Amino acid sequence: MGAGHAHQLYRHGHSPVHDLPPHCKLAAVFAFVIVVVSTPREAVWAFGLYALLLAAVAAAARVPAGYLVRRLLIEVPFVAFAVLMPFVAEGERVHVLGLSLSVSGLWGAWNVLAKGTLGVAASVLLASTTELRALLLGLQRLKLPPLLVQIASFMIRYGDVVSDELRRMSVARRSRGFEARGVRHWGVLAKTAGALFIRSYERGERVYLAMVSRGYAGSMPVIDEVSASRAQWAYAAALPVTALAVCLMGWTL
Repeated sequence: MGAGHAHQLYRHGHSPVHDLPPHCKLAAVFAFVIVVVSTPREAVWAFGLYALLLAAVAAAARVPAGYLVRRLLIEVPFVAFAVLMPFVAEGERVHVLGLSLSVSGLWGAWNVLAKGTLGVAASVLLASTTELRALLLGLQRLKLPPLLVQIASFMIRYGDVVSDELRRMSVARRSRGFEARGVRHWGVLAKTAGALFIRSYERGERVYLAMVSRGYAGSMPVIDEVSASRAQWAYAAALPVTALAVCLMGWTL
């Protein structure tokens, strides 16, 4: 299985984090996120320690702080939602700078921001140190349903193809003097979306028939077999195990 497309988040490097097998990193990030989500929101200090753990991983992977912060902008919609929570939530209220804020809303906003930011940061670090093809191989190694892995592989492989098709359709519209201005042009844009769907569907049918003619029987051949040593698993487990210790302290204190 292959997907020779490089994604923009990946930073080429030869750090210890880059060299870890992809399934080790996937398992470590998933376990870390589970631990973060399970941490009580009142243990504010614990989230600070989680941030320090991710900072240590970023340093080991040689991922600049500015690069990581820029990629965290993807969570802006969640930030906007969290900012609104203290104003719309019910219950006990406190006054801050002349504003009446809900106590439960403040805790909810903190919960969303802290856990969401840590989860996104961990995902960005994973994407920054692992190529897309390696991620797919890691998912396959972790026994994710093969059909889901194949769907993800084709999404990656043909995403650029569909985007180019949409770009050519847009150029064709503009070359004929069309510019979307207002509601009256939504019909044209809807027809464009329909045409793009039909072309993509037909392309998928042709690709599937080509695969069947070459012996495809429901599963893709495994070209590269990835494996991990005990030392690599132990190195990857350092992040979630340390986070788990912090989480247990948060529940007991």
